[in-house]
Amino acid sequence: ESHRPMSAHATSGAAVGGGHGATALPEPGPRTATGVPTGRLGIWWFLASEIVIFGGLIVTYILFHMRHPEWGQEAQHTITAAGALNTFVLLTSSLTMVLAHAAIGRGKRHHADLYLSATRILGGVFLIVKAFEYGREITEGYTPVSGLFWSFYFAMTGLHALHVLGGIVAMSIIGAWVRVGKNVHRVEYVGMYWHFVDIVWIFLFPLLYLTS
Repeated sequence: ESHRPMSAHATSGAAVGGGHGATALPEPGPRTATGVPTGRLGIWWFLASEIVIFGGLIVTYILFHMRHPEWGQEAQHTITAAGALNTFVLLTSSLTMVLAHAAIGRGKRHHADLYLSATRILGGVFLIVKAFEYGREITEGYTPVSGLFWSFYFAMTGLHALHVLGGIVAMSIIGAWVRVGKNVHRVEYVGMYWHFVDIVWIFLFPLLYLTS
């Protein structure tokens, strides 16, 4: 009997599930003429549009800050410790997301689900800390109408928080799919989105909390 080498297609059909029911890893869906899965191409286009939005806000903020050095004094009223904690939380969530994607690649659906759950929890911690910050700042009289710096602060961190919430919702849906062995390749797509959200925060933290 002849033995043919496994094709890339066959390799991608490795078992998924570990001790919780092996399921063939599905193909990542239809591909474009370039050979890139349409889902991956779609998330690339989506992230490109998000880069334009956040990039425009960040560049505008920097240009305004160059003309308003007094914003350094305004930034001293942000809660730097909370911002630093949230930076650590998001960096840790990026790690758990990487582990979730790696678990899917090894065919461990149960482990991937656990790592996705951990990522969602960390995202929730981020939002709780952010809500605490908003409550404290508003109580002290710093609101979106307190000045241009605070308008930027609430606009950029608020938009980012909405993206965190969107990521949590997406991970909840994909986590449910992973548990039944459906659309497990989409862990990669939500991972790309989540890493983008984390990178945006890495820019926002020093700009809004540590600016001088």
